[in-house]
Amino acid sequence: QVQLVESGGGLVQAGGSLRLSCVGSGRTFSTYDVGWFRQAPGKEREFVAAIRRSGTGTYYADSARGRFTISRDNAKNTVYLQMNSLKPADTAVYYCNLGGENSGSYFSLDYWGKGTLVTVSS
Repeated sequence: QVQLVESGGGLVQAGGSLRLSCVGSGRTFSTYDVGWFRQAPGKEREFVAAIRRSGTGTYYADSARGRFTISRDNAKNTVYLQMNSLKPADTAVYYCNLGGENSGSYFSLDYWGKGTLVTVSS
């Protein structure tokens, strides 16, 4: 069983940057693709970005492409989400997830962290 712990959230002004981290326990972490999702108040959880187990392939939601960068360090069992040019619309709880790839798309498995809150002020 892999456990996921997110960190790096906080309060930032619009236009600022944050880097989120997701640390996975267990030796199987590197065998999974990893995704970031977010959930804003009153809204459904939505996909943000994902990275293949090898780190060579990435996927982004349209809202994240060009501003966010996902990366991973399997030696540290860690996946990062660098978020630049943040907007108030990016305010949400950000969750780390384990998953895989099917026909070029990321799919999530039922492994989730507890989330880290990102608040972007205008």
